[in-house]
Amino acid sequence: VQLQASGGGLVQAGGTLRLSCAASGRTFSRYHMGWFRQAPGKEREFVAAIKYSGDQSYYADSVKGRFTISRDDAKNTVYLQMNSLKAEDTAVYYCAADRAFSDGRPPISDGPYDYWGQGTQVTVSS
Repeated sequence: VQLQASGGGLVQAGGTLRLSCAASGRTFSRYHMGWFRQAPGKEREFVAAIKYSGDQSYYADSVKGRFTISRDDAKNTVYLQMNSLKAEDTAVYYCAADRAFSDGRPPISDGPYDYWGQGTQVTVSS
């Protein structure tokens, strides 16, 4: 699976952005998908994840209520809608894929994810 993230940019605090992550391959629907971010000088952190089936999603407390993860299996794409952006959301955002072999929840740590996109920069000015 190859992942290509896009949609980052510069936005003012309170603004919105939608990130996209396009996946190659024919088995996208069998993968849990996640978004992570890494700010300068900080470790990569979990942002959001969606189950392979699309019926469950999970969020970091810092983005809950502001960000929404979704997927369109017909387009092999996962999205991250980001509203009410804050300066502390500034980071490089990465999408990741984890093959689902059971009906469990998607991982909320980066270890289990096998495939990663190249990252897209999000900068929020205050």
